[in-house]
Amino acid sequence: MAQIYLVGGAVRDKLLGLPVQDCDWVVVGSSPDELMAQGFLPVGRDFPVFLHPKTHEEYALARTERKISKGYAGFAFDTSSQVSLEDDLSRRDLTINAMAEDRSGSLIDPFGGQKDLQNKILRHVSPAFAEDPVRILRTARFAARYGFQVAPETMCLMKNMVANGEVSALVPERVWQEISRGLMEKTPSKMFAVLKECGALAVILPEINALYGVPQRADYHPEIDCAVHTLMAVDYAAQHAFSLPERYATLTHDLGKALTPPDILPKHHGHEKAGTTPVKALNKRLNVPKDCAKLALLVVENHGLFHSISELKATTIVDILHKTDAFRQPEKFISAVKIGFADTRGRLTFEHAPYPQFDHWQSVLKICQEIDIQNIIQSVTDKSQIPEKIRQARIAAVKEWKKKVFQAA
Repeated sequence: MAQIYLVGGAVRDKLLGLPVQDCDWVVVGSSPDELMAQGFLPVGRDFPVFLHPKTHEEYALARTERKISKGYAGFAFDTSSQVSLEDDLSRRDLTINAMAEDRSGSLIDPFGGQKDLQNKILRHVSPAFAEDPVRILRTARFAARYGFQVAPETMCLMKNMVANGEVSALVPERVWQEISRGLMEKTPSKMFAVLKECGALAVILPEINALYGVPQRADYHPEIDCAVHTLMAVDYAAQHAFSLPERYATLTHDLGKALTPPDILPKHHGHEKAGTTPVKALNKRLNVPKDCAKLALLVVENHGLFHSISELKATTIVDILHKTDAFRQPEKFISAVKIGFADTRGRLTFEHAPYPQFDHWQSVLKICQEIDIQNIIQSVTDKSQIPEKIRQARIAAVKEWKKKVFQAA
């Protein structure tokens, strides 16, 4: 007779006292035909997974897997009715994900997952962990979610996997899926720290890895490098509920610094122009979604200018608004300027530093949006002059604003 168990993340999060988002079930001692006869809908492409006819939760036949080629897809599966629950749990990645609960609520924990939860440890279940490089990304992501430490033996295994070239076999879509999910966790910096320690960061995110050892500007805490600053900024973005595009733009905002001599940084923002190259490369390699990719480029090209609004001429301010398409996409522009909070406060002792530039850019955008364009159109006989007339009206309005705010023309 078939037996059904709650498994994986639902069991883990119940033990942690966290809300259970999704329930996954394992069916032992059954077959696809038996499940379909009960109304279950098959949806698994690589192995039998079914949707419950009423709850639509996922039910998978207990399975084992055998590595047959490189990469995360190179597996053969056995889903016969002879596969036991412990067999199924043994092929999972981490002990905290290899627990089950029966219908009566009793815990089945053959690999010590509950103890590792209590000790805040991420530990692999078996040597089979090394067969799937995605597990490195998942482990790093769980570090970002829970703040747990990776067990030394698991870190050693992950380092060997990187050295053996397994990480190089990951497809871009799967890398982005895990990295983007990690960015949305509580402390994203812990994900990147794990990837750095095991060597995977240099393989999948070389642009981020290149920031390690690159000095910050002398007036911005030289004791931390660009990588530490970037990860502090990303954690600030996470703590303040930034969207995924905003968090990704924060992660990539200083990539140009790895390509720019540090001695020019105090006076110039040359790294911003240089930064477009690694951001474009990263966007292309990982097939980053358009909303994330475009915001990252907008920020890397302009965040220095956003910081410097008090020093900019009215003409330059209006030209920046045009160049960034702020009048047609104001929400995107405001998101880009918002990264300034993370950039400014992602530094030692700067956690509550003021960032008035955000309000300033909102103000100048609003002032320019309030220009009576229809009146300008009606007052001009040569229609080709309309764009420049609108621009000049905006410049004049910004000049007046600057006088009031900065006491300067």
